[in-house]
Amino acid sequence: MREAKRQTTEDSKYIQQHLANERTFLAWIRTSIAIIGIAFLMINLHEKSTSNALSTTIVQLIGALAVVISVCTIVFSTVSYVVKTKQINEQTFRPSRPLIWFLASLLLLITVLFGYYFFTLL
Repeated sequence: MREAKRQTTEDSKYIQQHLANERTFLAWIRTSIAIIGIAFLMINLHEKSTSNALSTTIVQLIGALAVVISVCTIVFSTVSYVVKTKQINEQTFRPSRPLIWFLASLLLLITVLFGYYFFTLL
């Protein structure tokens, strides 16, 4: 029997870094799914309550904004994952601080809007 010769790939040199990159990517995806879920929950709860046309419009805008932010988060995290994979292999990794600040700002915005809406209901 001939034993298959195993070759070391570029990715296998930095396994821990690649696995950490994948965990970070999946965390962003989970965050996006949670934001979309909260948006749909908010819209459904609002529609079942008695409300006026203005509040319905506001809730729908907040929900739509949450979906847009979630889609942006998925797109940006995917691009970031691919770029980081290349940077890890080339040993030129640099943290993406502008992307983190941008996504954090969007998430903070949607959190403030959710909070404002729910506190006005009380």
